[in-house]
Amino acid sequence: MHAIGHALFIAGSMTWEITWALILGFALSAVVQAVVRRRTVVRLLGDDRPRTLALSAGFGAASSSCSYAAVALARSLFRKGADFTAAMAFEIASTNLVIELGVILALLMGWQFTAAEFVGGPIMIVVLAALFRVFLRERLLRQAREQAERGVAGSMEGHAAMDMSLQGEGGFLRRLLSRDGLTSVSHIFVMEWAAILRDLVAGLLIAGAIAAWVPGDVWHTFFLAGHPLAAKLVGPLIGPLVAIATFVCSIGNVPLAVVLWKGGISFGGVIAFIYADLLILPILNIYRKYYGPRMAAFLLATFFAAIAVAGYLVEFLFGGLGLVPDQAVARLPEEGVRWNYTTWLNIAFLVLAAALVVRFLRTGGPAMLRMMGGSPENAAGHGHGEHAGHAHGHDGQG
Repeated sequence: MHAIGHALFIAGSMTWEITWALILGFALSAVVQAVVRRRTVVRLLGDDRPRTLALSAGFGAASSSCSYAAVALARSLFRKGADFTAAMAFEIASTNLVIELGVILALLMGWQFTAAEFVGGPIMIVVLAALFRVFLRERLLRQAREQAERGVAGSMEGHAAMDMSLQGEGGFLRRLLSRDGLTSVSHIFVMEWAAILRDLVAGLLIAGAIAAWVPGDVWHTFFLAGHPLAAKLVGPLIGPLVAIATFVCSIGNVPLAVVLWKGGISFGGVIAFIYADLLILPILNIYRKYYGPRMAAFLLATFFAAIAVAGYLVEFLFGGLGLVPDQAVARLPEEGVRWNYTTWLNIAFLVLAAALVVRFLRTGGPAMLRMMGGSPENAAGHGHGEHAGHAHGHDGQG
């Protein structure tokens, strides 16, 4: 029982450490998603030119941080006419270049990891686009499109189909500060939490268990921590394999990344581990359903290669600039709840979250929440525009 209690205490301490950052990140993401219209995204992603891929990454960074929802949304964009490479760039950015991930990395691991994440992400997209240009054949792409058009269900289909952005006219602030704007932000905020919660809880519990139960010497041996050069060479290859084996994706893999870094994996290995959230076994199975087995195998090979190259380049660049933190000072949050700035920030942002949840509950949010895992056909008509009138009705009662 003591071992279980220790693992839960570590998981709880990490949760308390990152609560305010998660709320801040999801709130900022909800604001951006509320004013970026989905039809605009599809219209601008029709080819694989560098400018288009940059737009894809930008739209993805403003989108969902849930890996399952990102994968479902990428297929939705592909079916509506977006270029396949652009859709994959959007998918990568949706999980690896989002605001909340950067905030949590900085909080738990240091600003260097946040910088590395946002440097390595574009590198991964460029490498993947180059691999697609060289190896992706028109026949395979045609087969993938035919399979995608069948609409086989994967996960988070309903969530991906909903467009909760504001549809009215006017500038950014005018739309955002309207009553519909607040409603849209609250809906996106709560549903992003619902999409990510399972992976986040799993990641925290797995990280707590591994930190409490696996001796540090085991990780040091596995990651060749006693041989610095060898560790740097194998890190970007081992990192994705660990990610695939642990099944944890999205932001949920950051707590485990802390444990791996403390255990001796290389800097580039940590970054590669985080990027591999799109290669875990359940998502590979979804690729098979979405695009067919051959394309799923192609995505596994090309994504793995792009992840490894990004890991190596990040290791080389940040190592050369002297920006790799000292692993010896790495620590896990184990202080629990104390009266410090973290507690005050948590209180303030929990109040903000409560206000958004109340708005969500009063404006038809629960009905949308029930459709998150359903069919895209049922969810597609339940974007923010359909609920605007419902929101005004509740406002009038308040």
